[in-house]
Amino acid sequence: MRLRKVVFPVAGLGTRFLPATKVVPKELLPIVDRPLIQWAVDEAVAAGAEQLVFVINRNKRAIADHFDVAYELEDTLERRAKHELLRVAREVLPSGVETVYVVQPQALGLGHAVLCARQVVGDEP
Repeated sequence: MRLRKVVFPVAGLGTRFLPATKVVPKELLPIVDRPLIQWAVDEAVAAGAEQLVFVINRNKRAIADHFDVAYELEDTLERRAKHELLRVAREVLPSGVETVYVVQPQALGLGHAVLCARQVVGDEP
């Protein structure tokens, strides 16, 4: 059975990492040269994931921004002939991989976060 959909329950407030997580979601804290969530996404994609489902709280827009196309950045890198950096920016989310964001209305725990993704995941394991 091939992995198609992966759920990332990332709606938590990151209280154990305060004050670092007061402004930056814990999933975006850097580990070596990229955010923590990037490592997890890279593993999921390497395992064959085609759809990444992020269960977020209403304040976690930065996670969606990280995986969105940064047109201005890419244009600047291209004009400055920074081809390696442009490649890195474009590989944050490989082509053919879809992101879906589901808002968890209340912080009711991990089980509830996974339940919030139920409509997107459907009957897939």
